[in-house]
Amino acid sequence: MLADSRITFIGSGAMGEAMIKGVLAQKLISPKQITASDPIAARREALEGAYGICTAADNAQAVRGASIVVLSVKPQIFEKVTPVLRGQIAPEALVLSIMAGVSLQTIQNGLQHERVVRSMPNTPAQVNMGVTAWIPAAAVTEEQHRQTATLLGALGEQIRVDKEDFIDMQTGLGGSGPGFVFLIIEAMIDAGVQMGFSRGDAQTIALQTVLGSAELMRQTGEHPAELRNKVTSPGGTTAAGIYELEKGGVRTVITNAVLAAYRRSQELGAISQKG
Repeated sequence: MLADSRITFIGSGAMGEAMIKGVLAQKLISPKQITASDPIAARREALEGAYGICTAADNAQAVRGASIVVLSVKPQIFEKVTPVLRGQIAPEALVLSIMAGVSLQTIQNGLQHERVVRSMPNTPAQVNMGVTAWIPAAAVTEEQHRQTATLLGALGEQIRVDKEDFIDMQTGLGGSGPGFVFLIIEAMIDAGVQMGFSRGDAQTIALQTVLGSAELMRQTGEHPAELRNKVTSPGGTTAAGIYELEKGGVRTVITNAVLAAYRRSQELGAISQKG
């Protein structure tokens, strides 16, 4: 599927490097089939040393001959790289964007290229434990659909959606979600310290509690309410704690946080399209 591909990364930040690391760890492609473009010499040297891949300082040179081009630059940089890339990417090549808030149409118009996939990973992708939603443009082939699923699978779970608005929804739920989870973990750690644990021990307990709970749900396939009921004894400690959470409106607060992030993603996307 990727054995004969040449992949070029325009931008080699944390997400781009995570994908490089993932595809190489799974032996989906050889290092010499990957080129990463970066303007900073030290960064290029670091990537060459760590992964044995090819690097380039010139974006136009980097994409020539590539069958897959991964756009992993920051959204505000996209307008600066489009004039250089326009007309340099082979018409049959796949362009896979992992830029936040940049629509399919904006990418297609900017590059004058039809075969584009827009995706939205989240930060746990940096440790290959992320979740990425993606949508292909109409011109993308079935083989390129499979290539996209394979590449994004190197970052963790991947979900193909059929409407672009789901990418903004993914931004609210999956993209911003880690920030919400980190805040919850932080609050649990602070509570542990207040009770008397050292901060290190409180962090270990809180982190493993979240990790273990997620893994239990994943392995059992049970609804979270079922698992919660199993650990909530009548008149017990968990019941007392959940009462306080419900009294504080935890469900509404979390729901509103996700919806606020979703709406903000829509706003930023609209600004990007106007620009």
